Amino acid sequence: MNKLCVLRKAWIALSLSAFAILSCGRKAPEDGGGDLIGVQGREGWVQTVPYGMVVAPSGTFHMGQADQDVPATQINFNRQVTIGGFYMDETEITNNEYRQFIDVMLKDSLDVLGQPYIMTELYPDTTVWVRDFAHHMGDPMMEYYYAHPAFDEYPVVGVDWWAAKYFCEWRTKHMNNWRAQNGLWQMPRFRLPSEAEWEYAARGGRDMAKYPWGNPYIRNSKGCMLANFKPGRGNYYDDGFMYSSPVASYFSNDYGLYDMAGNISEWCEDAYYDAAMPVTWDLNPTYFDDNEPRKIIRGGSWKDIAYFLETGTRTFEYQDTTKSYIGFRCVMTYLGRSSGFEF
Repeated sequence: MNKLCVLRKAWIALSLSAFAILSCGRKAPEDGGGDLIGVQGREGWVQTVPYGMVVAPSGTFHMGQADQDVPATQINFNRQVTIGGFYMDETEITNNEYRQFIDVMLKDSLDVLGQPYIMTELYPDTTVWVRDFAHHMGDPMMEYYYAHPAFDEYPVVGVDWWAAKYFCEWRTKHMNNWRAQNGLWQMPRFRLPSEAEWEYAARGGRDMAKYPWGNPYIRNSKGCMLANFKPGRGNYYDDGFMYSSPVASYFSNDYGLYDMAGNISEWCEDAYYDAAMPVTWDLNPTYFDDNEPRKIIRGGSWKDIAYFLETGTRTFEYQDTTKSYIGFRCVMTYLGRSSGFEF
């Protein structure tokens, strides 16, 4: 390479560096100077992490079954997808958190919804403890699970998909009304996670992980169960709990999320479709169908075998159904660089 070529390349590199420095550090003149400078004086934006939530940073993962798909009733092959960053509740919504929602609704919204609607459609259905299982003595759970302070830190159950969505709507208004009163920009809305977001968060950065804690066992090296589920036929207690457990009773995954396997199953936003995987996009995939009453639930519960604890296992329940083993948690979209996180 001749000297002229070397000098030319050096000059180009120096010019580009100087341009980058000037561009990044430029400051618009106060009067605009006749240039396009945008609207001046706008407040900056820093999105804070809502209380009780953790970060799920944007990234790419392989969505789908991480092990053999036992039922083989759906098209659930693995596919690489990209997920934008979001915040997620570190635990399922608890009885006491849901009680705040009900108490505020009863106090402030009687003129809008009315007490009968709140008590029949939004209040947890405590009869699920008797109704879900034949010949089962569920009366003590029906009487105490939601009402008694002994169960305040247990996940709320007996709420259908519609109630979970209404909770998200109320929580959004509750936060943003306070922010408006204090002169702050509104935060994005709380919502149910998409199925893809839920699975991505459950894996906690461990691509192709069978369980939120990794692979492939359901006990640790000391023989202790790693989640609240049904270890064997007629055996509900080897994990330490007969029914659900207080939230965060087991170790979190690498994102700091608790109970992404077991304890209770969780409502997702998506409608159920056995072939959703090949028809949804590979960037923030979701499957919406207002005419489909079946909605995705994920994570497995205290009454499920280990298969339903796997990060890739899909199942559903009808949107207006309440169960003693289904609850939910909320997410919030991160507003930033391509919906990713700046660390």
